[in-house]
Amino acid sequence: MAWNEPGSDNRDPWGQGNGQNGPPDLDDLIKDLQKKFSGIFGGGGRKSAGGGSRGGMPSLGGKSSILIVVVLGLLWIASGFYVVEQGEQGVELRFGHYKEVTEAGLRWHAPYPIESVEIVNVQQIRTVEVGYRTNTRSNQFATVPQEALMLTKDENIIDIQFAVQYDVKDPRYLLFNVSEDPDQVVRQATESAVREVVGRNTMDFAITGGRAEIAQDTSLLLQKILDRYQTGVNVKAVEMQNAQPPTEVKGAFDDAVKAREDEVKFKNEAEAYANDIIPRARGKAARILEEAEAYRASVVAAAEGEASRFTQVLDEYHKAPGVTRDRLYIDAMEQVLSRSTKLMIDQSGGGNNVMYLPLDQLIRQRNDSAGRTDPTRFDNAGGIANSLAETGTSRSGRSSRTGRVSE
Repeated sequence: MAWNEPGSDNRDPWGQGNGQNGPPDLDDLIKDLQKKFSGIFGGGGRKSAGGGSRGGMPSLGGKSSILIVVVLGLLWIASGFYVVEQGEQGVELRFGHYKEVTEAGLRWHAPYPIESVEIVNVQQIRTVEVGYRTNTRSNQFATVPQEALMLTKDENIIDIQFAVQYDVKDPRYLLFNVSEDPDQVVRQATESAVREVVGRNTMDFAITGGRAEIAQDTSLLLQKILDRYQTGVNVKAVEMQNAQPPTEVKGAFDDAVKAREDEVKFKNEAEAYANDIIPRARGKAARILEEAEAYRASVVAAAEGEASRFTQVLDEYHKAPGVTRDRLYIDAMEQVLSRSTKLMIDQSGGGNNVMYLPLDQLIRQRNDSAGRTDPTRFDNAGGIANSLAETGTSRSGRSSRTGRVSE
């Protein structure tokens, strides 16, 4: 009959039915385990008065007990070894009190519950965001208004965001003096420092040219706050991520900033134009002055030369007046005749030549000679020529003088 057929007393599908409908007795299982442990450690059950074995806990041998105690003691002692990685420091505590700070390497302390150790990474650069939070998955950030909005000196509200980088310089202070998360402590201290620094400056200064100065002042003040609270935190850098007016008035402030930038641009263009024109004007003025000095020097030198020449001629005239007059006349005629067209007429043949004056050529030659002649020069030839033109010499007189010259 199958085990699951009606009326069958064997309900065990594995063929181990003993005619009982319930589970095996728990006392029997415990007795079996006691017998197995007794066989392992070499002990037997206690014998009764009749020589039989009495049930109960097995008794362990003396050597086995010592071996177990030794093994457990070695394991307890070995649990005190620990490794401090490079860039980390271990803080050993004895009954919860500070003992010492250990450097990198294999270390040992008294096992628990006597001593314990806390491992702190002192070279890890940690970053705290104030005024915003960055989502590492989407690489997007969201502003936190309760941290970003601050009041400036001129009673304006500014939306400012900072990023703080720090590490641990004293793990003992960090463990015993900081009960919260270090990031939260640094964030709260940074917010306090930024509000104080921003409150000492105007909004225009914070938005335009004062960003670096505000970040520097915030870094110094933040380090003082953390050191005063003995947090064991070292501020590495404080960077201003963004500084702008609130969204409601951002458009008006953008226009003001643009106008300020245009003002600076126009000033730069005006300065560039002035730097280009002024040197040219100064150079031109210097050139005119030099030319005037040269002209003055030349005129003075020419006048002095003419005066000296006239003085020398006057001295010679006093010595021999007649000879000097003839010489002056000859020199003047030489200068006049060298620049004029000469006409030689021979009347010995008895011809009746008609004399005429080429007035147009004489006028043109006179103008040309006047343009080439230095006005500062004392020209005797021109005076003699003018005197000859004013006398109105007749044709016969010219002919006789010409004949004298020809002779």
